[in-house]
Amino acid sequence: MKIGVPKEIKPQENRIGLTPESVKTLVSEGHEVIIENNGGFEAGFENEQYIKAGAKIANSAADIFDDTEIIVKVKEPQKSEVEMIRENQIVYTYLHLAAAKELTEGLIKSKSINIAYETVTDNNGRLPLLAPMSAVAGRMSVQAGAHCLEKNQNGRGLLLGGAPGVTGATVVILGGGVVGENAAVIATGMQAKVHIVDKSEERLKQLTEMFGDKIIPEQSDKIDLIKLLSEADLLVGGVLIPGAEAPKLVTKEMLKFMKRGSVIVDVAIDQGGCVETSKPTTHGDPTYIVDDVVHYCVANMPGGVPRTSTLALNNATLPFLVKLANKGYQKALGEDKNFLAGLNIHKGHVTYKAVADVFGHSFVEPGEAIKN
Repeated sequence: MKIGVPKEIKPQENRIGLTPESVKTLVSEGHEVIIENNGGFEAGFENEQYIKAGAKIANSAADIFDDTEIIVKVKEPQKSEVEMIRENQIVYTYLHLAAAKELTEGLIKSKSINIAYETVTDNNGRLPLLAPMSAVAGRMSVQAGAHCLEKNQNGRGLLLGGAPGVTGATVVILGGGVVGENAAVIATGMQAKVHIVDKSEERLKQLTEMFGDKIIPEQSDKIDLIKLLSEADLLVGGVLIPGAEAPKLVTKEMLKFMKRGSVIVDVAIDQGGCVETSKPTTHGDPTYIVDDVVHYCVANMPGGVPRTSTLALNNATLPFLVKLANKGYQKALGEDKNFLAGLNIHKGHVTYKAVADVFGHSFVEPGEAIKN
């Protein structure tokens, strides 16, 4: 198959869909790979490395969209890219459609085949293609939050880990999944006081076994969230409902209970955010203030560390891509229910229920859709 990798054009997005090593694997399987000129440059991958791995270099994204069967990206297609997607073309990337009505409509209209990294599952119901970027974003959330707490960033003027004789900051993490766990790795390492809120008692037990007394586990249905917010110096939002819009756990009204100069890092912003006052920001202009609370809501946090992120992402996405290219999408998805869960839109039909429900579209079972 012909596989195309355009350069990412979302603001401050420097990752790329494939590394040279991934290209080498695909070429060894008999596939042709086309990379946009300097597409991997910002992640530290040169054209020469791709050429050596067996790729061809295209001068423009249009050349790639015109001449390939599979488009491999990192972020959701931007408006100019949606206009280039062809009927029956396979798009394999993060989509986060439940928070993106215009993109959803555009992909439906294109009659393309869209497989979302973030809804591919494994046998335990986990999200293996989302996990590596959730891990990166979770670790970055505390790093970013610590920076935002500095006074010159309009924060409280606190050092997250405190100082000799001075208590560290209080970090409240909403959600004990991959984001929450990785946020806790950094926050506990910086010697902050860390609360992790999750609805699952079993998950909280796992986290307690992992971190010991370095964390304070909090079951969501047994806590006074407003009291916890009033104690927080840094709030990390890491709540996820696979493929669906994130629940708004923190309302605008609740902000008045938070400290002046406290910080919210809403990692769930790709799925609409779990804080009512969250709105997407960029690495170039990452924060804004509502009711004296600093909001950091960068929608592509791992794009700030593109080399680490690209390598981590390819470790997870490449095996599925090899199956997709070797077998064709119908056989590859038909043989693997976990991979089939990634199919969000197929030739004009919505095949992921949470997306269909949020926008009022009829839902077509993905297994039925790929038969046509």
